Amino acid sequence: MTRTEKIEEFLSSLKTEIDVNYMVDAEEVNSYDDVYQQIDDNNGFNIDIIYYSRAMEYLQENDPSLNESLEIASEYGYEPQNLNSEILASLLASKLVREEFYELENEITEFFDELEEEEEGEDL
Repeated sequence: MTRTEKIEEFLSSLKTEIDVNYMVDAEEVNSYDDVYQQIDDNNGFNIDIIYYSRAMEYLQENDPSLNESLEIASEYGYEPQNLNSEILASLLASKLVREEFYELENEITEFFDELEEEEEGEDL
């Protein structure tokens, strides 16, 4: 199995809402930071929740007080008159998917460390 195939197989095994293999070029990554950056560059962390009813449902389940989503909107410079449920839900979903992916950092780092050790062992 080639290095690229090993990386693709590993990335497809990650438990995340992001389609990592679609967002990442396995030939170009060597670390968690590389994977994260490629996902970010391909807007993989930008979640769009459209339709009022879906947005309201998402907010009701994940931020019923709207405190967190309003705080995120404030951080991005949104004015209250420019906000709606779809924007708030999308901002919150994007933040949560980033946090979820961040929790995979150790697993991804460990994979690349082991892959590097394996390749060094083959070079001997």
